[in-house]
Amino acid sequence: MNFIHAAGASKNGQIAAKLVYDYFIKNVDDTYNITLKDLEDVDVYQVWHCYILGNEKWLLSTTYPDGMYYEVTYNKAKDEWYFDAYHKIKNIKVSSDIIDNLI
Repeated sequence: MNFIHAAGASKNGQIAAKLVYDYFIKNVDDTYNITLKDLEDVDVYQVWHCYILGNEKWLLSTTYPDGMYYEVTYNKAKDEWYFDAYHKIKNIKVSSDIIDNLI
């Protein structure tokens, strides 16, 4: 597993990526008949990261085409980690005409 990132990975960023990878390995959707070699080639990448109000948060995904993305939060004050896994259901284009009619 490689952690792909744009600006370097902190220790906490590496922990977040490892949480995602470990979850992925245990819960991988085998629709694509994935092999052990394929698993070794799966990378975790950071989509977004911020630190706000004492919490550090990452949105991450993998290079595996399963439509999953993950949110990892670290609460520094309580020294607690939270992990959420999401599955993308749809991506629908919304035209500006529809948006204009909403207002």
